Amino acid sequence: MKRVWIIAAGAFAIAALVFLLRSDYDKAFVVGALGAITWFLSYRVQIKEVMEPDEQSEELDEDSESDEKD
Repeated sequence: MKRVWIIAAGAFAIAALVFLLRSDYDKAFVVGALGAITWFLSYRVQIKEVMEPDEQSEELDEDSESDEKD
């Protein structure tokens, strides 16, 4: 999944560059922002893969315990 987000971010970056060269700054900004979002999502997926399942389940348990106290 990480690879998909990286490819999408690259495609958005190339599209933003094309819009910049055509002096269409509004579209370049929007496409560049989408590229930044997809780049961020690739790191999010990478962090989730690095986290061990035990750590994820402990965090979920802590969250559900704090919700029950409220």
